[in-house]
Amino acid sequence: MMRSLLTAYLCACALSMALPASAHKPSDSYLTLSAAGQQVDGQWDIALRDLDMAIGLDSDGNGELTWDEVRLRHDAIAAYARSRLKLSSGGAACPLQVTGHLLDDHTDGAYAVLRLRAACAADVATLDIDYALLFDIDPQHKGLLKLQHAGQATTAIFTPDAPRQQLQIAGASKWRQFADYVRHGVWHIWIGFDHILFLLSLLLPAVLVYRDRAWAGATTFRAAAIDVVKIVTAFTLAHSITLTLATLGMLSLPSRLVEAAIAASVALAALNNLWPMFQRQRALMAFCFGLLHGFGFAGVLIDLGLPQAALMLSLVGFNVGVELGQVAIVAAFLPLAFLARHTSFYRKAVVAGGSSLIVLVALVWLAERGLDVQLIS
Repeated sequence: MMRSLLTAYLCACALSMALPASAHKPSDSYLTLSAAGQQVDGQWDIALRDLDMAIGLDSDGNGELTWDEVRLRHDAIAAYARSRLKLSSGGAACPLQVTGHLLDDHTDGAYAVLRLRAACAADVATLDIDYALLFDIDPQHKGLLKLQHAGQATTAIFTPDAPRQQLQIAGASKWRQFADYVRHGVWHIWIGFDHILFLLSLLLPAVLVYRDRAWAGATTFRAAAIDVVKIVTAFTLAHSITLTLATLGMLSLPSRLVEAAIAASVALAALNNLWPMFQRQRALMAFCFGLLHGFGFAGVLIDLGLPQAALMLSLVGFNVGVELGQVAIVAAFLPLAFLARHTSFYRKAVVAGGSSLIVLVALVWLAERGLDVQLIS
């Protein structure tokens, strides 16, 4: 009975992770504020696809946004943005105005750029920010803030669980910034479905051995754990290398190529569970494809713009967060998978069935990313 419950749980996890999900970078907005005296100036980059979903920009319904369609909705965009962002200082509101509209390209598409200005009643020492953009329609959305003052920068991340924050204008703690990026790294890996499915595809056979053209249960937990450690270490080392190089601007690849290659890596890793070709080289596979996944992680940090005064600390914090997110996934998966390893249900339904679904989803992602079409997203 216990084994049946365990295998049913593992199967449900595999199936839920393989359900159609967004094939591109999760929804983010980028808010930059600069405080001086009583005035706060800023810029807010919001994806056009998100604004279209929230207030409707595509007037002719052809699925393509033009500059004229966006321009005609400038007032609606400004009103929507002001209703979703409130600033205050010392208990008094700082009325926010949108002073200009631009367009810009990020790694994941076109963004509306709103120029902002707010006037506070007194010199700003602390800034209270109430952020509610898209939270009512997209619970995975995040607002990434950079607050600048006198050459220093403070960062914050707004989520549905943390929509209100108070920031010190001067003397902000670098360790607070480090903690913010750790949290952002954890969140990014947990909602990065392609990264999770790649890792899951490598972990599914970790509690098995391939003999006589069939999977069988591993004999000891130690052997399974060593296999997992090798895979996770290789993946971590690889994506840390390219994450660092890409974020520092030393190496770059086109976003569409990176996204398509990540989708291909997910499909190949899952196919290897169905027709094992690299059963003893999964750690090498994790390293090779982990280099590509590092570019995917870097896309978020490049768009955000790391504060130069604490560049390495923020970069390390984000990477630590990614690793903690991975460890949590492994810690939840490995013991249950080991207990269920001898059941045919695990081998057939979880490994074979789950891997098959992962292949299908990854191939759809590959078509979407390679051909720039929308199928299931």
